[in-house]
Amino acid sequence: MKNFALIGAAGYIAPRHVQAIHDTGNKLVAAMDPHDSVGGLDRHFPEARFFTEIERFDRYLERLRREKRPDRVDYVSVCSPNYLHDAHCRLGLRVHADVICEKPLTVSPWNIDALAELEQEFGHRVYTVLQLRLLPVLKELKQKLTNDPSRKRAQLCLSYVTRRGHWYETSWKGNPEKSGGVGMNIGIHFFDLLLWLFGKARRSELHLQEASKMAGFLELEWADVTWMLSVDKADLPAGYFEAGKPAYRSLTMDGKEIEFSEGFTDLHTAVYKDILAGGGFGLMEAKPSVELVYALRSSKLVERPSLAHPQLAKMRGGK
Repeated sequence: MKNFALIGAAGYIAPRHVQAIHDTGNKLVAAMDPHDSVGGLDRHFPEARFFTEIERFDRYLERLRREKRPDRVDYVSVCSPNYLHDAHCRLGLRVHADVICEKPLTVSPWNIDALAELEQEFGHRVYTVLQLRLLPVLKELKQKLTNDPSRKRAQLCLSYVTRRGHWYETSWKGNPEKSGGVGMNIGIHFFDLLLWLFGKARRSELHLQEASKMAGFLELEWADVTWMLSVDKADLPAGYFEAGKPAYRSLTMDGKEIEFSEGFTDLHTAVYKDILAGGGFGLMEAKPSVELVYALRSSKLVERPSLAHPQLAKMRGGK
């Protein structure tokens, strides 16, 4: 049994990490969040120590380590806001623990290089949650593409719309300096998936960038991709929201849908099992997608693209 500590216990994604710790037969020793709405911890780990100040949390973990207590932590799970990920990964490494960090691993790609130096210094690793790589249907697609001797360039269209309320724009997620924008918030795992399946990015274009949506084009080694991301309910397909479907996810290859809508709820547990079994995705696996999204955010808009997402005109509101 391994001992875990968790940062960001009151956040949206934390319950999946807590469930994964429980489902893999491990123990949550301590949790931290400046907000105290963490009653969900009682479901599996009512004995976990809880802190609202990162300094006291840090001190507690360090004391467990120095006193060689049986409950000293082996892993620190990071579920805090995006802009704090690298700082909290460093905290985990400094207390001589491995780290499991939510995506995006960092908002700025150069912070990944700094974490790599700290990995060497402390002899521990930082893993990230690239859960789509573990989805069976996508693992099968990866194998099929890799082993296809007659492989040709594919034409892809990625669409992801997930409705967010007014809270989104006033929270840290609505601040690009803290979240990295829509591309980092909701798109990072899809960009990682595209790079993993179809190779490095050779060229990229940004066609639309607003607070709630982005669209663009990618030329990858093995595919041309038009893509769009949105947290605006208006971008959902007609009747979708009324039917009780607050999110739309679609990836087509050469006009055929790649179906991967099932199995999402258990993927964090799959990530934990993979890491604990000696696998896991580390810093260098996470870096290409962070670099790509950072570059897209900094790109100049292509006003009249020749290859654009089919819904680009709608996303621009008819402009």
